This record gives sequence, structure tokens and C-alpha cells, in this order.
Amino acid sequence: QVQLVESGGGLVQAGGSLRLSCAASGLMLLKYAMSWFRQAPGKQREFVGAISRSGGSTGYADSVKGRFTINRDNAKNTVYLQMNSLKPEDTAVYYCAATLTLSSGQYYSTPSPYKYWGPGTQVSVSS
Repeated sequence: QVQLVESGGGLVQAGGSLRLSCAASGLMLLKYAMSWFRQAPGKQREFVGAISRSGGSTGYADSVKGRFTINRDNAKNTVYLQMNSLKPEDTAVYYCAATLTLSSGQYYSTPSPYKYWGPGTQVSVSS
């Protein structure tokens, strides 16, 4: 049974940092591109960033570029989202997602290709 479990969310002041983790079980993470999405109350789920299964390619939403960084440790079956310079508008539930890809350098920035999802972790940024 495949499971993705996010952790590391919480309440932080604007300008602060958090590191989210996504621990995978039931699959070999090195075969999967991984992504982070977020959803704020009353808004659609939006892309935050993604990393290819090789780790060689990453992509970010313009709103987080330069502040957030994704990396992965395939040996630990874990993906991380380092979030710096947090803003109140970053407040949302953050989800990790996994999908198989044909190319080792490929990832997707839309939700539909992702087969597996975690339950999410709440990130709240106060002003």
C-alpha cells in the first residue's frame, strides 16, 4: 500500500522558515517525480514546485521562486520542501504528490498526472 505522509508544518511569523518533509512508503521513490501543491481556504489547489525522479530538474511557481527549494533523498524515500522568507499569503495546506515519468528529468506542474497524494500539512504564516 502506497502512502505519502507530510510533516513539518506549523505556525511561523512572516520572514521565518519551515522545512516540510514527505515520507513515502510502499513505493521506490527513485522511480517517481515528486511535487508539492498547496491549497488555501476558498482557493483552488495550486502548484508550488516539483523535482524529477533523478533530482536533476526542478521547477517552481513564480510566487515561490527564490524562496522555496525542493530536494530529495531517495535512500530515505523522502522529499523535502525548504521554505524561507515566508509570507502570510503562503498560508495553506501543503500536499506532496508522486507520479511515474518516462524520462528521468521530467515532472509535471498540474495535479492531474499525479497518482499518489499525501493528506497534507497545515502551514500558517502570521503577519
